[in-house]
Amino acid sequence: MIAISRPVTGPEEMRAMEKVFASAWLGLGATVFEFEEKLKEYLGAKHVIAVNTGTSALHIALSGFGVGPGDEVILPSITFAACVQSVLALGAKPVFAESHEDTLLLDIDDVERRLTPKTKVVMPVHYCGNPCDMDRLMALAKKRGFLVIEDAAHALGSEYRGRRVGTHGHATCFSFDPIKNITTGEGGAVALSDDKVAEEIRRQRILGIDKDTWHRYKNTRTYFYEVVSPGFRYHMPNFCAAVGLEQLKKLPGFIERRRAVARKYDEAFKGLKSVQPLKIDYSHVAPHIYIVRVPLERRDEFMEFLKTKGVGTGLHYIANHLQPYFKKHCGRPLPRSEKLWQEIVTIPLHCAMSDADVETVISAVQAFDKTPAQSAKI
Repeated sequence: MIAISRPVTGPEEMRAMEKVFASAWLGLGATVFEFEEKLKEYLGAKHVIAVNTGTSALHIALSGFGVGPGDEVILPSITFAACVQSVLALGAKPVFAESHEDTLLLDIDDVERRLTPKTKVVMPVHYCGNPCDMDRLMALAKKRGFLVIEDAAHALGSEYRGRRVGTHGHATCFSFDPIKNITTGEGGAVALSDDKVAEEIRRQRILGIDKDTWHRYKNTRTYFYEVVSPGFRYHMPNFCAAVGLEQLKKLPGFIERRRAVARKYDEAFKGLKSVQPLKIDYSHVAPHIYIVRVPLERRDEFMEFLKTKGVGTGLHYIANHLQPYFKKHCGRPLPRSEKLWQEIVTIPLHCAMSDADVETVISAVQAFDKTPAQSAKI
């Protein structure tokens, strides 16, 4: 079965981890700080704070900007549940918005309709690695007085207006879990330009303590610390950062391969009747996943058909406003999201795919398109 995603690691990552283990300093330390510096340089960001997961990045970014009870955070319903949970964990209210049909990016017209005096943050999601319209969103933020905290879990390496994603909003959150554009095993990061908020996030990632362990051991009073703010156990460990440093070196090649596969899919699926790719210009996008839309009455049939051909499929994502724990927060109806999530399917896209794997996926999708609905049922 050709998997929809998988990590690509090699002996370089293993050797980097061995060095960390040999040092006997596995937690937050010099390797993490080096990873932050390299990522900061890559993004062109002023500050980068590495944490243990992408979900932690979202949560601590919101917390660092003071989001809490009584605040509202607008975000697309079609996104990963981590976005919603990070809002609820701070006692704030998620406000779900629609996504565009052809890109599944956040619909800013719908965001504008859902703004209230309680709106503290809008959280755009750069779905599939394709950036949202940040110019328009930042102009609206300036006019209406809210913050923009980007979910760029899919978008490391993507560009918007000639700058890498990570330098446009008030903060940008990345994920480095095993299937993202690079991995640290598990991990995430927050990129931002505000000095004061960056300092607060650095404290919060290690329980609100004013000095992390590594820096305490450089001082004469090694035992002394102060807890000066709320905080969490969110720091990235050295052994994860070691993997990330090696993965960053490989990122340009990863992006090139992902783009090549995505463009081959686009060309092969052009003109199909029952399978429709999203509209993405890959010249500035580092694609994370590849999504097609299939009529809802055939979507599950499509997934079963590809399975018989040895091709894995997935679903990114079920509309969050329909989830049992989240639906009480749904305000205005979201008919477009309710339709879209029943049409989308994720097909394989990762750097471990061979050319033969790519052709297998293409052949399976094309074969489904030629098969009548009644006959294609498995």
